[in-house]
This record gives sequence, C-alpha cells and structure tokens, in this order.
Amino acid sequence: MVVGVDMIEMDRFKKVYDEFGDNLLARIFTPLEVLYCRGRAPELAARFAAKEAVSKALGVGMLMMARDGIEWKDVEVIGDRRGKPMIRLYGRAAARAKELGLVEWAISLSHTRDNAIAMVVAQ
Repeated sequence: MVVGVDMIEMDRFKKVYDEFGDNLLARIFTPLEVLYCRGRAPELAARFAAKEAVSKALGVGMLMMARDGIEWKDVEVIGDRRGKPMIRLYGRAAARAKELGLVEWAISLSHTRDNAIAMVVAQ
C-alpha cells in the first residue's frame, strides 16, 4: 500500500488561475476535468492537489520537477455518477502504477476557503 497527500493554498491557486485562465486549464487538466469542474477554483485546486498526491504515491513527483516524473494530464480525477471522486491514470503514471503493482486507488478531496487537500491510497 502507498499513500500520497498534497495541500495547496487557495489564494495561491486562485492567483495563478486568474492570471493564466484557459492556458492553465489546458496545461494541467484533462477536458473531462475542465467540464466537470465548470471553472470552480476550489474544485480545480483540489484536483491539482490530487495530481501531486498521486505523483507522491507513485514515488516519482511531477515531470516538471523530476526527470522520471509524471505529466499533469497523466492523472484524471472526475466524479462518478454520485460525485465520488475517482482516479484514472494514463501514460507515465499508468506505467509506473503497473510497475509497482498498484491496481486499486482511493481518493479523498476537500477544500475550505483557505486550502484544498487531496489524499490518495493505492494498493
């Protein structure tokens, strides 16, 4: 079993989101995530934290910071029909999960006015 957690300050995320808008969305989030979140900064911030948490659980970090890291869009977090968040892995993230034998993922997202947090557990 592996665990990953990440928290981001909402003001920091909103500042970047306000500055880069659609460019940020296109670089970090999959089209389904953008559609699911409908521009809501707290939802997007929690998913940003989730991508970081998954990279930590995989033990590689994000590609922008580690040569063997994963791409932002290698991790997709959308809700099931009841809104429960679910993780889908692609590319380098899927390959690394397979290498580690990780087949089951659980995720919890939360946000307040000040912070967004994500925790993932995989086995």
